[in-house]
Amino acid sequence: MKARLDPTKVSDRSSSEAVLDAFLEWLIEAGIEPYDHQEEAILELYQGRNVILNTPTGSGKSLVALALHFRAICQGRRSYYTVPIKALANEKFLSLCETFGADQVGMITGDATVNPGAPVICCTAEILANQALREGRQARVDEVIMDEFHYYSDHERGMAWQVPLLTLPQARFLLMSATLGDTAFFEKELTALTGAETVLVKSEDRPVPLEFSYSTISLEDQVEELVEAGKAPVYLVHFTQLACARTAQNLMSRNFCSKVEKEAIAEVLKDADFKSPYGKEMKKVLRHGLGIHHAGLLPKYRVLVEKLAQMGLLKVICGTDTLGVGVNVPIRTVLLTQLFKYGGQSTGILAVRDFRQICGRAGRRGFDDIGYVVAQAPEYVIENLKAEAKAAAKGKKSRAVKKRPPEKGFVNWDEKTYERLQSAAPEKLVSRFQVRHGTLLNVLSREDEDGCSELRRLISVCHESESGKRALRKRAFELFRGLVRGGILTLIPRPDRRGPAKVRLHVELQDDFTMNQALGLYLIDTLPKLDPDEPDHVVKVISLVEAILEDPTVVLRKQVDKEKAALIARLKEEGVDYDDRMEALEEVEHPKPGKEFIYATYNEFVVRHPWAREAGVRPKSIAREMIEDGSSFEDYIKNYGLERSEAVLLRHLSEVYKVLVQTVPEAMKSEDLLEVEQHLGGMLRGVDSSLIDEWEKLRDERAE
Repeated sequence: MKARLDPTKVSDRSSSEAVLDAFLEWLIEAGIEPYDHQEEAILELYQGRNVILNTPTGSGKSLVALALHFRAICQGRRSYYTVPIKALANEKFLSLCETFGADQVGMITGDATVNPGAPVICCTAEILANQALREGRQARVDEVIMDEFHYYSDHERGMAWQVPLLTLPQARFLLMSATLGDTAFFEKELTALTGAETVLVKSEDRPVPLEFSYSTISLEDQVEELVEAGKAPVYLVHFTQLACARTAQNLMSRNFCSKVEKEAIAEVLKDADFKSPYGKEMKKVLRHGLGIHHAGLLPKYRVLVEKLAQMGLLKVICGTDTLGVGVNVPIRTVLLTQLFKYGGQSTGILAVRDFRQICGRAGRRGFDDIGYVVAQAPEYVIENLKAEAKAAAKGKKSRAVKKRPPEKGFVNWDEKTYERLQSAAPEKLVSRFQVRHGTLLNVLSREDEDGCSELRRLISVCHESESGKRALRKRAFELFRGLVRGGILTLIPRPDRRGPAKVRLHVELQDDFTMNQALGLYLIDTLPKLDPDEPDHVVKVISLVEAILEDPTVVLRKQVDKEKAALIARLKEEGVDYDDRMEALEEVEHPKPGKEFIYATYNEFVVRHPWAREAGVRPKSIAREMIEDGSSFEDYIKNYGLERSEAVLLRHLSEVYKVLVQTVPEAMKSEDLLEVEQHLGGMLRGVDSSLIDEWEKLRDERAE
């Protein structure tokens, strides 16, 4: 366990110098010698300045954040540590609990809320953005640490990284990333917002230099070669969860660990919780010295992989590019299985920024003198080279027909592509500010301010172009008008008839009400149209809730597969010929109970709220099917063969639960619906309570 950073040892907590002295003493006790850029950044922060820290991955940005957290705790200030993904929030939360004590640290991610009143909060960027929109300068947010700040440019989520830079003048900021590019714009904006000077601390020096190579042998042979050469731990980077699982399965035929190492792994796993359908497979892979790490795994399995890796017990980890965003898994070698990925809209060669972030995970400070990055050649190229070499060994010319690249979902690359990614500059960060329902409701819910004026100010000062701001104003007006027409907001004229009308929420909503889903208003509008006395009222509510959520594609695909299998069996039994059977299969879709009602009410809603057309409802039956059938989480996973995607189902159920808790007004909840809500909450905790359990363990250790 890390040495504790204890505020009670500071002679004068109001003095930044005394706090700094205590932090430096802790560094000496912990045997940590900070780099020059770390010292510079810490000194600037302790003088009340904003800092933009642009240094390579592995250069100790977390230590700078730690110094700022410590100062905040000592001086009664509140610090927020924001990250792009929940897995990183989980890892940082547990790490900070060990450093400061569990009572000093909280976490809010949407999936889990632990100790939310703590002076140090780890959260996803969206959590802080929503609080900043609701409370602005009144928010008790004194220090903002934004890790992986390059997510500012993320197409879907970039707004969450911009909002605090527009709304929290009382805070001091630490923006951190290895791939920022030109930061002059952000330096100017932060200084204008806070009135405090903003300093760029930049370094190009990697504590552990990288060595790049290009592999033209099979993936399995390359991994074995790296392990035998002492270049483990090796992280195999894939861009789909299925590819991770396939590689892990293929590597089971190779032996990477000694008998003693496997015994050490088995000892750690004795108390681990493998209670889920995928648990047996996960345990088998881990006992072999292999790890799997991706978003389809339950959090408890990801945490276990991280723990084993940090103990040095895993030689090979198969995962997606989640480790490119800072999850603390020590690795010596990064092996890229391909150089392209699907980016949500199209498939293309990796962005330079993504490539740099992934490669930057190689090499461990204090352990490695050098980090290794290996890129695999395309599989068809490797197979062709192998065939040529085999023929040459026999003194013959290969007569085998050369394999060609796949036709679908594939982008070709070669060694020159790899070299270009190494030398090119990161792409410029681009503003992604958007106006959504949640934006309006959060801002307009301010009690002590004119929310309309603040909304206009936000759009005026956001980082979009002038034409972009005009489009945002138009969008905001459309959404505002829809909220008024839908009865969510009411305009109250001022008594003197001078100035704009006040705005207030028209219905009583719970304190943690959210409408992050674009169709949250549709849900509120449609719920009263259901007959609460009907025996199936509860499942109809669940269907409406599921219809406004994103589709968990892998689950729906499994539902379709099962429907098709049942249909084929029935048609064969009925003697239907092959062509007609194939034609019938084209019509199969996943279950959509109540779709006629959902589509009809949605179409009526769109007539009154044209802006909602672009969102589109998505009828489905996952939570509803589980409720109707009395299925447990395990039952449902096994029924549809979702063992490798357990976390996808968990997230969907979590989203259903959050909408029930945070969006459906209490006045619309029957006793039966409240019972279903409680059942879902209990199921979610029963499936995976690893983070809460870890926090409680750390808290109890602290109390002792």
